[in-house]
Parts: sequence; C-alpha cells; structure tokens
Amino acid sequence: MLKEPPTVGDLLRDWRRRRRMSQLDLALDAEISQRHLSFVESGRASPSREMVLRLTERLAVPLRERNTILVAAGFAPHYRERPLHAPAFAVARAMIERILRGHEPHPALAVDRHWTLLSANRATAVLLSGTAGQLTAGAINVLRISLHPDGLASRILNFAAWRRHVFDRLAHEIDVSADPVLIELLDELKTYPVPPGAAPCRRPDDDALGGLAVPLVLSSEAGPLSFLSTTTVFGTAVDVTLSEVTIEAFFPADPETATAMQRLTAAG
Repeated sequence: MLKEPPTVGDLLRDWRRRRRMSQLDLALDAEISQRHLSFVESGRASPSREMVLRLTERLAVPLRERNTILVAAGFAPHYRERPLHAPAFAVARAMIERILRGHEPHPALAVDRHWTLLSANRATAVLLSGTAGQLTAGAINVLRISLHPDGLASRILNFAAWRRHVFDRLAHEIDVSADPVLIELLDELKTYPVPPGAAPCRRPDDDALGGLAVPLVLSSEAGPLSFLSTTTVFGTAVDVTLSEVTIEAFFPADPETATAMQRLTAAG
C-alpha cells in the first residue's frame, strides 16, 4: 500500500516539534492565533502562500524544505535552485575562490549540504596527503575521508576526540535539516573502525586548548599539525544551492603549525 504524502499541516507540525516550539510559541512569533495554527496543522484550514512563508521563516526551515512545504500546500516553489556552475553564480564562485586562496598557506575548502567537496585551496592537499585513491575519485565526501581507515584516520593523533566532534556536529545538522542523506552518512561513519593505538577520548577540559574547541591534530612529515576550524555560510542567500554552501577554514592552533604550513605549502 502506498503511503500518503505528508500534508502541509504534517510538515509544519514536524518542523515545529523539531524546533521544540509549542503551538502557542510559534503562533505568537508568527503573529497569528494559536487556534488558526492548530487548524492549519490538523488540516481544518488551508494556509495562504504568505502564511507558509512566514511560518517556515519563523521556524528557520532550510530553503529546500520550505519549497517542499509550499508544494505540499499547493503552491509553486518560492526559492530557485540552480547549479553552482550556472552563470548567475559567477560572482559567488569568484568570492568563494578568493576566500579559499586568501586563506593560504592554511587549508580551506567549500562543501555542499552533504559534505561533498566543491572546491579547495592548495594547502588542503597537505590535509589529504596519503588518502587512498578510491576516496578521492569522483564526488569527494570530506567527512568520509576524515574518518575512513584509508583516509585520514591513521594520521589523526586525537582521533577519538575528533570522531566525537564529527558525530556531534553531524547529529546537530540532522536535527536542523532532517536530511536523510546526512542520517545515512552518520550511520556509515559510525561503522568505521577506530585506528589501532588511538588514544581514548579525554574530557574537554583536559585538552591543551582548555576545552574551548576541538582541534584537528594530524601527523605529517613536518611533525604534528594542529588546526582549529571555522565555518562560513552565505547568510543572506535566497537560492537553495548557495544557501547550502559552507566554507571550512582551518587555522593553525600553535606557532609550530603556522611555520610548518608555510614550508609545506611552498614545497607543494
């Protein structure tokens, strides 16, 4: 038996619960009556296009899912989705490349919503050194590379802590987006073995950074490299594709890493 697709009320209720908001909280935030919201969620009332856009904006629903809710309500998608190589993205692509190049000699890369690599600067090759060919052929998933036994796993000196950080971050993204591909990716990553001899995960306050952040510590020909990462997104994007681009920039966590990256990148 075919399963009935979710209604607009079902989808709005699911996102409201995902955001841990009561009907009253959302109604007040959207400046509508709780009674009307209840009727929309139960299917007793049909929301206008403007109402769907207002509710999904208050719920911080990702643009892709906002289009899905609009379609369920009987409306056309509001947010365009074009491939990143489309002419309309020329300025955005140039901006991304400037950010990546400007971050050298330290690694920086751009990924899509599923952590598929879109672009990277020259210094990123230092991070990926020694990665098996099957992981870098075709679409490259950077989280898969980071934890796969044929990827970076054996080079990550704080593997247990980094693995926990990746799992926590991915779980948060799943909570925010409800993306089934990310759910499958997290399940896959959890099956990867821990490298032999990996140190156990310490308490955050035992870390050299005082528990402020989880560094990525890699072995290299120049000795240990320790990085802190930052995330950049296009906060005002109104195109689905651009809203899902994330730039990950890695900064040296100590002077030794900064010096080593200057040499390693120049040598490459």
